[in-house]
Amino acid sequence: MSTGPLSDPITLRLPLDVLEPIETIAKTCDRTRSWVMVRALRQYLATEGREILDVAAGMRELEAGDSVDMDDAIAQMERIIRGNAA
Repeated sequence: MSTGPLSDPITLRLPLDVLEPIETIAKTCDRTRSWVMVRALRQYLATEGREILDVAAGMRELEAGDSVDMDDAIAQMERIIRGNAA
């Protein structure tokens, strides 16, 4: 896993039922707890976190008026389909 610039240290309290498997994984892989947690956070950010960020970006676009009326979009798709089918 490549590491870029690091942040200042942060303090994080974890429930024991979360910390115990992290420690076991770290020990099994001969890695640090931080290494395991960074990998887990990267996975979260690539999946559920990405979805949340995408929704937030879409909401900002809507608020800025950068949208298309659904009826207009459907009408345009129907024109495209009719044109391709002919």
